[in-house]
Amino acid sequence: MDQVLAEIGKAVGGFFGSPIVQFVLYSILAYLVVLWLASAYWVFRDMQQRTENAILPYLAASLVIVFLPVFPAAVFVYKIIRPHEKIGEVYERNLAEEALLAEVETIKTCPSCSRRVNEEWIICPTCRTRLNRVCANCGRLVGLDWSLCAWCGKDFERSDVASYEPIATEMPRPIESPTTAAPAAAATAAPASEPALRSSNRATTLRGAQLPSPQNPSAPGSYPEP
Repeated sequence: MDQVLAEIGKAVGGFFGSPIVQFVLYSILAYLVVLWLASAYWVFRDMQQRTENAILPYLAASLVIVFLPVFPAAVFVYKIIRPHEKIGEVYERNLAEEALLAEVETIKTCPSCSRRVNEEWIICPTCRTRLNRVCANCGRLVGLDWSLCAWCGKDFERSDVASYEPIATEMPRPIESPTTAAPAAAATAAPASEPALRSSNRATTLRGAQLPSPQNPSAPGSYPEP
């Protein structure tokens, strides 16, 4: 019996002592070590994508490194207890919800009957509630809660004062008729021709006066001969 056991032990030692068998065993061991480290790295990267905490990825990888050699199902346990959604998936879901909420808010409804109405309606056709009003300045639709028109700038709260300053323009001059223009021109030219009229009257007076001469000593302004 002892010889049989010795022969079996010798055969087993010779089998494991073979270079080929040793190479295969070392290859399997190296594969297990690489798989162990790769599992820890995968857990680390997966936890980084699922949480914003900077400590949890290192903690999860350390637990896998410690428990995986003695408990090969540690990776499966991690898959069960890890967060089910990644951070990117959470952001995409939030964006989808916000887009859906914004789309719902764009649908205008009547404040009284909650029926769907058009943005260009002035009165709800169901309950006759006033929805919008028309600007008296530009004729565009404006909201009931607007304090001024967004299209033309008219201030609804100050109806007596215009919300914009008028553009200063030169008033056109009235067209004068010929009958009106002649007296005006004459009145304008009269002061300028008055000195000339006085000069002509004085010249006429001097020409009409009788100058003194020897033949007519009795003429006015004549002087007797010495």
